[in-house]
Amino acid sequence: MRIAIDYTPAVHQGGGIGRYTRELVRALAEEDTQNEYVLLVAGSPSTLLGVQALQSIARFHRFHVRRILCSPRWLTILWHRLRLPLPAEALTGPIDVFHSPDYVLPPLWRARGVVTIHDLSFLILPDTAEPGLQRYLSRAVPRAVARAQRVLADSQCTRDDLITHLGVAPERITVAYPGVHPRFQPLAGDVVEAFRKRYALPPRFVLGLGTLEPRKNFSTLIEAYARLADLGVPHADAPLIIAGGRGWLYEGIFETVERLGLRGQVRFLGFVPDEDLPALYNAASVLAFPSLYEGFGLPPLEAMACGTPVVASNVSSLPEVLNDAALMVPPTDVEALASALARVLTDQELQTALRVRGLQQAARFTWQATAQVLLQVYREL
Repeated sequence: MRIAIDYTPAVHQGGGIGRYTRELVRALAEEDTQNEYVLLVAGSPSTLLGVQALQSIARFHRFHVRRILCSPRWLTILWHRLRLPLPAEALTGPIDVFHSPDYVLPPLWRARGVVTIHDLSFLILPDTAEPGLQRYLSRAVPRAVARAQRVLADSQCTRDDLITHLGVAPERITVAYPGVHPRFQPLAGDVVEAFRKRYALPPRFVLGLGTLEPRKNFSTLIEAYARLADLGVPHADAPLIIAGGRGWLYEGIFETVERLGLRGQVRFLGFVPDEDLPALYNAASVLAFPSLYEGFGLPPLEAMACGTPVVASNVSSLPEVLNDAALMVPPTDVEALASALARVLTDQELQTALRVRGLQQAARFTWQATAQVLLQVYREL
């Protein structure tokens, strides 16, 4: 087969779907020794990460990069807003399958279409999304899933949402769980300490991780953190460190810090590069992940793979993915979240139990398994 994949997110996006696409293609390159791939890239990489993404697949001779001068933004406008009927094959050459890992599907001539839908938060929690993006996805995603021969969902939760909210026939949906890269593992103490010094991190801290946006529920996390002092965990003993780039509607997060007088106890690291994430998880005492909705939820699994205890919300896909390896609470229950964090920070036996269960749970999710599911989908099509 000749398979085309839209590799644009891998070149232009640091986290999220960009990382998903990089890991997916890397796993396919290692697992598939038979088929030929065309990676479509819109625009030139503007960061070192983008350059590295292209370099990483250059050693695989069955992978060919097809770069087009049009920027990702303009390609999106032409294909998905103006709906220009230019088939993807005009850019990739003849192909059997076209796979888009980022919600939308371009016009196709003869190729079979595969689209990955990570979650439907823009429909289920529309108020938490940037309005322009919410309007765009609400129009473009239903068109994509209607035209695709196969829809990939990150979890059973997302599969159920596709059936319920978009009326997708169950037989057209395949669940392909993302994986945890082997680099996420317990690290040697000296490696973690060197990282801690580089980022000026304290010996103990609560870690929040994700794009600064309403869906990640950081304001509730900050409210819960404020109550730790009343539960026997002084703020000076375990500051709150939040890592993630600014997304949209994030002003309320900073306002919550100011309102609660926590400027000295809550620190924002900004976006942390991929290569630093394993050490960041290892350095943390606990990962707090009170997201309002997740199609999968990779950060909690990555933290578990590093031996870090996790407190997460008990909604959407998270119970399915995390099982009994994390403490789970209702995402809007400030008292329950504060209590769970205090338990993990003060109970050594609980910490040990969560580490053991977390390592076991994270080991169930590999990118190799994801690639095998995808190869089976490609073959069926």
